[in-house]
Amino acid sequence: MDWQPIASDLIQQAEGCKLRAYADPEPTAPGGILWTIGYGATGPDIGRDTVWTQEQAAADLADRLVTVNRTVTQATRVRLSQQQRAALVDFTYNVGAGRFLGSTLLRKLNAGDYDGAAEEFTRWNKDDGEVEPGLVRRRAIERALFKWGGP
Repeated sequence: MDWQPIASDLIQQAEGCKLRAYADPEPTAPGGILWTIGYGATGPDIGRDTVWTQEQAAADLADRLVTVNRTVTQATRVRLSQQQRAALVDFTYNVGAGRFLGSTLLRKLNAGDYDGAAEEFTRWNKDDGEVEPGLVRRRAIERALFKWGGP
């Protein structure tokens, strides 16, 4: 079982795909808006008038999966199953590399506490301090996948 199709499917289901850029409220972004497209892509080249094809969205997702997996690989000091890697890639894709790298989840994982790391997924269920049902579902799936692939 390969981690990549699993992570890709999780991300596609959780993020959805928008081929026209949309304004995503983000308090830390200039003007409080983060222009987003595809499967949650943001960046300096994405603005109000950005439009992608499905192929562009899929290629962007594939490229970002490689980048996120590199982050997970470089940060983890323990063996990961394909399921654990898929769960961590989905998690990191959603919360961002910085948050993953500074997380208790990663600290527990690198200490060999796989069960403790698995329980950390459920703590990441809020958006702007409010519990978000979509994040509750996503974290439950990541946790289950991580535990299923565990030692």
